Amino acid sequence: MKHSLAVDLNGVAFAHPVVAASGCMGTGRDVPGLVDLHPLGAIVPRSITMAPRKGSPTPRAAETPSGFLSWVGFQNPGVDAFVVEDLPRLTRSQTPVIASIAGSTPEEYLRVASHLHLRPGVVALEICLSSPDEDRHDDPFYAHPERLHDVVGPVSRLSRVPVFVKLPPLLPDLVATARACIRDGAHGFTLIDAVPGLAVDARRLRPRLSAPIGGLSGPAIKPIALAAVYRVAQALPDVPIMGVGGISSGEDAVEFLLAGAWAVQVGTAMLVNPAAPVEIARGILEYLKGKGVATPAELRGRLRVRGEEPATEALT
Repeated sequence: MKHSLAVDLNGVAFAHPVVAASGCMGTGRDVPGLVDLHPLGAIVPRSITMAPRKGSPTPRAAETPSGFLSWVGFQNPGVDAFVVEDLPRLTRSQTPVIASIAGSTPEEYLRVASHLHLRPGVVALEICLSSPDEDRHDDPFYAHPERLHDVVGPVSRLSRVPVFVKLPPLLPDLVATARACIRDGAHGFTLIDAVPGLAVDARRLRPRLSAPIGGLSGPAIKPIALAAVYRVAQALPDVPIMGVGGISSGEDAVEFLLAGAWAVQVGTAMLVNPAAPVEIARGILEYLKGKGVATPAELRGRLRVRGEEPATEALT
């Protein structure tokens, strides 16, 4: 049997299903000397806004049990500098780029998207909805359903490339929100965004982040991410999902594929081990060979749930 790691997310094709998640590689300025981009299925650079942002004051990161808490405050060079200086560096590697967009207003999201969606090498947009909404007392955009509509709809109608919406798990109804995004024109989802968390330095009576609340990532959120992927995949089986949250091994990635993901994104693991995507892809391939399965796509729908018949013939 011939095995292939290639995946197709309804028109968005990657050589293999392991993608560098937003934030872990910045905007790519320092990446070429540290990480070989060729083994990556795709790259999601840091979220981009219209104007440059300095980001939050330090400290921006803190370790937690089985996790990593951070709040960078959307530091980025702005869309003009990203297009002129950073994007060409990334596209020279021939690795597909998924541009992550953010903003303080729906209009800013739309303007950033208009600068990026037709750029060579950009194969998709990812809408980051955790950006503070200046018209809603800096609540994240995902906190108000009508604001998701105000962002996802216009960006999806504008974009000539597919649009993925990055959703957090802590929503009143994740599946209903996902359905609404698809009605508004979204192509697929990235599940999940970091989980809000707080770390405290009891000796100094201070939070460990200046924010003080940051986003929790790493192994601690993996079960939450898997549940989100499974729920949305069950409701929308034909909609592409990139699963993200605590993936550091081939087995982790396979779990997400079995839960319904079409591809996976790796973030925190790359901060510890830049070679993590290569090792994860190798682990997926070994699993495919061991189970007699040709492609990652054949793993979707194979999760056995008690009391239910598997969607396809069970793996050996």
